[in-house]
Amino acid sequence: MFFKDLILSLISSLLLIIFVLVGVAFLTLLERKVLGYIQIRKGPNKLGVMGLLQPFSDAVKLFTKEQTYPILSNYMMYYFSPVFSLFMSLIIWMCMPYMMKMYSFNLGLLFFLCCTSLGVYTIMIAGWSSNSNYALLGGLRSVAQTISYEVSLSLILISFIFLILSFNINLFSIYQKNLWFMFVCFPLMLCWFASSLAETNRTPFDFAEGESELVSGFNVEYSSGGFALIFLAEYSSILFMSMLFSMMFLGGNLLSMLFYLKLGFIAFTFIWLRGSLPRFRYDKLMYLAWKSYLPVSLHFLSFFLCLKLVLMVLII
Repeated sequence: MFFKDLILSLISSLLLIIFVLVGVAFLTLLERKVLGYIQIRKGPNKLGVMGLLQPFSDAVKLFTKEQTYPILSNYMMYYFSPVFSLFMSLIIWMCMPYMMKMYSFNLGLLFFLCCTSLGVYTIMIAGWSSNSNYALLGGLRSVAQTISYEVSLSLILISFIFLILSFNINLFSIYQKNLWFMFVCFPLMLCWFASSLAETNRTPFDFAEGESELVSGFNVEYSSGGFALIFLAEYSSILFMSMLFSMMFLGGNLLSMLFYLKLGFIAFTFIWLRGSLPRFRYDKLMYLAWKSYLPVSLHFLSFFLCLKLVLMVLII
């Protein structure tokens, strides 16, 4: 019986990963379409109906191109860094409490924090192993940015752990049956969204890919398959952060079709910001993390902690 359950869990995980990758493919198409309309031009519209086959054409093109690598690079680390990056961004999906035969565990939020922390190492190794000054600079800037915003991200998450008194993501939907957390802690929601943008290296926080000054950042030496894997990892992280945002602030009922519409809207907002906002200055980015978001998240953390203590005293 246990063996059959294990096989079913593995098949469910495989299906989930396949659907996430298909979702990533269509997210890239959505991004190119939305950016096209924002800039008053057409996006991809030649391949298939309204360009629906464009992502698959791009994937075939990227994976069939010749794989080049710098002669002076640390080849093994250079080669496996994008693979590990995609692996981390896909395995993180396992912590979501799906209502089917999947891995259900109570420490989902802890698992999320572990996986996002490990993502920093892939960026650092990708920048360092290329043995290129531009890639190393891009990697260092990206790592500094990700670590800075992970602090506020973790503190916001800890605030909610005190609020629901559990690491289980499933409890978010139970606590938000009558009132969404979006209305309870609106400033915290904005901090979380901005930190998510910085965590996934998206505009206006895409310093790792500052084209004008860093020639595309840590992935400058990657081509064909390696570049495609880094690209897939980034967009998979965007989808996951959109899903976690919907779980934490917008009701979080996984059985409702409305939940997936909310997820799609948050992913669309990531793209919308890319088409609207200019890139931040790097020192302002660091000031925002350490002088604005860190104090706000610490205040909310102490507030939730005191609130739960007061409630427990009143109940006792």
